[in-house]
Amino acid sequence: MTKIREIEAKTLLSHSSKPDTYFGLKYNMNLYRGCQHRCIYCDSRSECYQIEDFDGEVLVKTNAIELLRKELASKRVKGVIGLGSMNDPFMPIERKYRLAGQALEIIAEFGFPIHIITKSDHILDELETIKRIARVYATVSFTVTTADDDLATKVEPLAPRPSRRLAAMRVLADNGIQTGVTMMPILPFIEDTEENIRGVVAAAADAGATYILGWMGMTLRNRQRDYYYRELDRHFPGVREKYREVYRDRYEAESPWSKKLYALFGNLCQQYGLKTKLPLWAPQHTEQLSLFG
Repeated sequence: MTKIREIEAKTLLSHSSKPDTYFGLKYNMNLYRGCQHRCIYCDSRSECYQIEDFDGEVLVKTNAIELLRKELASKRVKGVIGLGSMNDPFMPIERKYRLAGQALEIIAEFGFPIHIITKSDHILDELETIKRIARVYATVSFTVTTADDDLATKVEPLAPRPSRRLAAMRVLADNGIQTGVTMMPILPFIEDTEENIRGVVAAAADAGATYILGWMGMTLRNRQRDYYYRELDRHFPGVREKYREVYRDRYEAESPWSKKLYALFGNLCQQYGLKTKLPLWAPQHTEQLSLFG
């Protein structure tokens, strides 16, 4: 059972000097620290992030909404705000605290664009607010590493099943929200099959996705690797030995069949009319009128 602890943060929004070219993020925001979904591959367990009890405790930033309003009021440059980089903003605890919902209302008020990454259909609780933000720009990416609910119970044990995520995607798409799939990570020797890639792409297209961002591999950092290997022994006996043989202490673990899978992925996306790059936000510049016409 996850322990919940309330804290006060000093700052909320992190920012980069230039938006990244992959997700287009200028600002990033984490309302919680730690995650309840317990995905066995999660990179946020890595030692470099210094979250000591990632699976056992979730920290709730109780002053997050106050900080967000203050920080957005001081921003002179508008840019995409990202939610979901270090944890899922719509994990179960969100229904008690509703930090993501309140944050989205403030973002809508200030007219900032957003990109949300989630594994949860609870995002539909905030559909109307997201529709307001979409007048500027809103995109919602659902992480789907497999369309097989049974496999997902092993690799993403406490997250809503892929079928629920895809159903939520359909609702967002039908309401005019740009939505798609982050098909990453693809776990070597588990998910890196043609059947799995075909299943994810077909299911995403059927659910109204306009894009899929794919990576045929995963990270294996310190502490993340140890946890992942223990879970491999529980659910996929013998697979850890393959990882040790192929990847040793490597930071990135790309599928041995990645070249073939990327080719398949590209062909499938072309067949279904799906983009493989995220359509990024482009600010609308209004031309200042001359006093003298």
